Formats: sequence, C-alpha cells, structure tokens
Amino acid sequence: MSRGTLERAHSLLQRRKFSHVISLLESGENPEIYRESFDYFITAGIACLYLGDTGSAGAYFQRARRIRLTDSTLLCAQAVLFLRRGDTARAIEYYVDVLDAEPDNKIALSAMEFIRTRGTYDEVNRAIDSGEIEKFYPPLGPNPDVIKRIFFSALAGIILALLIFNIGKFFSGIQNFHISSSKERPDLSGLFLTVDDLKNSQKNKSSAGTYTYFLSDDEIKKSYGLVKKYSTDYKENAARVEINRLLLSNADESTKANLRILLTHFGEHTFDSLSDTDDNIAYRDVAKEPDLYLGCIVSWSGRVSNGMSEGNSYRCDLLVGYEKMERVEGFVPLFFEEAPYPAIDVERAVTVLGKIEVENGKILLKGRAIYQPIKQN
Repeated sequence: MSRGTLERAHSLLQRRKFSHVISLLESGENPEIYRESFDYFITAGIACLYLGDTGSAGAYFQRARRIRLTDSTLLCAQAVLFLRRGDTARAIEYYVDVLDAEPDNKIALSAMEFIRTRGTYDEVNRAIDSGEIEKFYPPLGPNPDVIKRIFFSALAGIILALLIFNIGKFFSGIQNFHISSSKERPDLSGLFLTVDDLKNSQKNKSSAGTYTYFLSDDEIKKSYGLVKKYSTDYKENAARVEINRLLLSNADESTKANLRILLTHFGEHTFDSLSDTDDNIAYRDVAKEPDLYLGCIVSWSGRVSNGMSEGNSYRCDLLVGYEKMERVEGFVPLFFEEAPYPAIDVERAVTVLGKIEVENGKILLKGRAIYQPIKQN
C-alpha cells in the first residue's frame, strides 16, 4: 500500500466518499506493506464507522490498537462503538483515558456529558436513529466538495436571479446546472408556479390524449404542492414521483413544461444523501407502478447473477432482497456503463446505488455505485 494510496484514501474520507475509501484500501495488492500501518487501519475503520458497518470498524480499530495503544482518535472511535452498543461503562473507561492525555478533548468531554445526562439505552438508540451519535465520531474536517459546491451554488443563484428578472419564471434557454449532491443545489423557489398559475390546470376536456392518471384541479394542485414540499426538504425522489404523476396525467402543458424545467435542476442522490434524507424507495413499491418512479435514484441490496462484461460496461441481474439467501423480492436487470471497480464479488451480498429506468413496463437499474461489506478475516 503506497503512501499515495493512503493520501487518496484520506482525501476520499474528507470528501465523505466512505465506500470509495473501502474499495481503494481493499484493492491493495501487497498487504504486507500495510500490515503494520496504523494509518491504514484507522482510516479504514473510520470509513466503516460512518458507513454504519460497526463490525468491520471494530475489527479495524482492534488491528490499529495492536500498533498504537494510546492514540486519542482511536480511543474515541472505540469508545463510541461501546456507546452505540449501550455499554456506557466501557465507553467511559476509554473517554477517561483520552482525557487523561488530553483534558480539553472536545469529543470526549461532549460524550461524557451525553452519558451523564442522557446515557440510557433508549436515549442512545434515539441518538443513533437521528444521527446525533456521529458528533462523537472522529471528525473529518471540512468537505472540499461542499466548499466548491457552495461557491458554484452561490454563482448559480446569482445567474438564476438575473435570468428570473429578465425572462420570467419559465427560464427558457437556461443551461442545465447539474449538481451531484442533492443537498447542494441552487435555490429552486423561483421555479415554482403560483396558485394563480395553477388555476384551470387541467387540459381542455375536449383535447385528445391518453393519460395514465386523470386528475381533478384539486388533485393537480395537491400533487404540485407535494413537489414543492419534497423539493424543499431535499426529498428529490419523492418530488420526482409527484412530477412523474403529473407528467403522466391530464395536467395542462404549461404546468408540465414548468415541471420539466424543475427536473433539470435536481441533483442525483448518493449513498450518503439517501441515508440523510430517508428518501430511498422500496423495490415492492416500484414494482407496482414502474413508470411513476422513472429517474429515481435508489439503494437496493441483494446478490448478483449472470454477470457479463461488454467492453468497458457490465451487466447482470440483481436479486433484490436476497442478501441473506432467504427470499428474493424481485429480479432486476442492472447495467453499468463503466464496470465497477473493484469488481462485484458474486459470493457476497452487495448494495447498489442505481437510477430507475423502464423498458416495456419492466424495471431496469442503471448502476451508479456499489458497496460490499469488508471481507471477514
């Protein structure tokens, strides 16, 4: 494992690309080089911790502890694992060791105060469910990607404001400004239609056309209101479902044109943002009405079969829900334009991040990323 690889792993960790960190560190060809590397094990452990893979995180931290016993970052990381399990007594022991060496350690002080005031089993579980527990994880520092996106978002906001002022709310001719993280995108408030705009929002009933959904004016307004709400809450999958419902309905063309413009400003979910927003969609829901979920980004787990490389691309079948080899919820064709690296291990469960496409009424998944748990020693 070269120093350059570890430096890339640090960069990915700071950018919150946790699954990429694991993939990079696991792909090392010469494990002897990093067998005694504290930096390797602590980096891999922290990435697993933020991914929620606490078993692998604990294994990595134990390996790191054999190399360096009193590192404060390691002690805090191990302490929070005990805290997550409800073993507050062991967590306190580790935090006391940290404070003996660093009396002003903010993480240890904050965690000790949490245990003192809220250290019950129920409170710890609430902190885990809400994500509050992560404030006791080793800090990652500022995310350089977020800093860049804030800058470009501000720039985009200025550009959008000028365009809104000059050409009105439909923004005809505006260039698509795509942002990869759903939480860092331009303000969309200026893109929404008003209540007055939505008056008589149905097509003329004499107009020709076949619609999947025939909606009343009130139903169209309600669905459009949900688009606004979900977009504001960064639940872009939920917003996209309502947009698809309206696009497949008898809503008038001006409403649909506005929705198509809005879609161009949506970002694409990552593993992290899906977890943050609770915006994932279950396979069973998509299977009922695939067209309604067209374009949504989902994270589904299972195993793969019938894998086949085609040039640089890779396709296979995803057996959704089969990660424990007990029950298959469904078979979904999965396609990657660029074969994932490292390659999918068909002997292990896999979690896939993919974009829903529909062909002849059947679900297809266009792969964006994969995650497989650490191999057990």
